[in-house]
Amino acid sequence: MSSPSVPPPPLTVVRPGTGDEGFLGSIGVVFKLRGSDTGGALSVVEHPFPVGALVPPHLHTREDEYSIVTEGEIGFRSGDREVVLGAGGYITKPRGELHTMWNAGSAPARMIEIISPAGFERCFREIAEMVAAGQPDPAAVAELAHRYGLEFGQPDWLPGVIERYGLTPPPGAE
Repeated sequence: MSSPSVPPPPLTVVRPGTGDEGFLGSIGVVFKLRGSDTGGALSVVEHPFPVGALVPPHLHTREDEYSIVTEGEIGFRSGDREVVLGAGGYITKPRGELHTMWNAGSAPARMIEIISPAGFERCFREIAEMVAAGQPDPAAVAELAHRYGLEFGQPDWLPGVIERYGLTPPPGAE
């Protein structure tokens, strides 16, 4: 007896140096694999970090993130743990834990971000579109964050990170 033929998942090829790009306000985003490419299991983006860049502290309520530094030095703070990783370093950022990332060096940096499950890449797309259209409206950003289960915070340790690394503070953190 033969089994029914199940079609294989679609093959997605992303060549080096390709992918739609956007700017999120402090760092860039390059879309590599979307949820539609992985059956919703995960998405993959790259984040270029200009010198002085700081991602506002935030937490995810729906997904976990796994980061791999590919260029430069990137600092990470998740909960009460802080580390600076160079190229080849990996870190997990679990959902529900306030975290931030920054360029910890004097040269541009880059990391790959694996997001599981997929879906949050659509939030990055919407933020990039808002930024490209001009200064985003805080109410629109709050509504977008709510839709994607994203929460922002102002932890007491943030000013120390900004000072130690000479970073550009996110709005409201000055």
